[in-house]
Amino acid sequence: MTKVFPIIETDRLILREVNTNDSNDMLAYLSNIDVVKHMGLEPCQTEKEVLDEIAWYQAIYNDGTGIRWGITLKDAGKVIGSCGFLNMNPKHFRTEVGYELSKDYWGKGIASEALQAVVHYGFSHYRFERIEALIEPANLPSLRLVEKQGFKREGLLRHYEFTCGKFDDLYMYSILKEDLTNI
Repeated sequence: MTKVFPIIETDRLILREVNTNDSNDMLAYLSNIDVVKHMGLEPCQTEKEVLDEIAWYQAIYNDGTGIRWGITLKDAGKVIGSCGFLNMNPKHFRTEVGYELSKDYWGKGIASEALQAVVHYGFSHYRFERIEALIEPANLPSLRLVEKQGFKREGLLRHYEFTCGKFDDLYMYSILKEDLTNI
């Protein structure tokens, strides 16, 4: 039996499964150094690299370790970013959240709207108790985004990841189900 990929709708957005038809839209933002510099990725150069990213989205969904929604505006089907869960750990009722958004849409509240919807979905449908966000200290917009959503900074994980030829420190943020009163 195949799983049906959930669709999340907000006031302005439809969060949906991405597919190979979205690769050109995704290449437009995944090739931008400003978008990917805090993701531990080099900017994508080719459609093949984006297709590999889409294949990863499909793999984590199929094996139950994550889910990544493409962010689209209701009035246009174009994928302008993604948001979702990775490293899902149902045994411990926790997961990590990640996201990125095309630079053309920064500062419009879209990332905030998408993140809020995904966090609520995780608490209500996946029954998570804890959702974590790991963020590079220099990524000030992302730090502000999660803090605005009610995430709490727990500490600094020193040299936690090795990406793009360097060790990265990451702040550990979390939000608990009890932190949101309307779940």
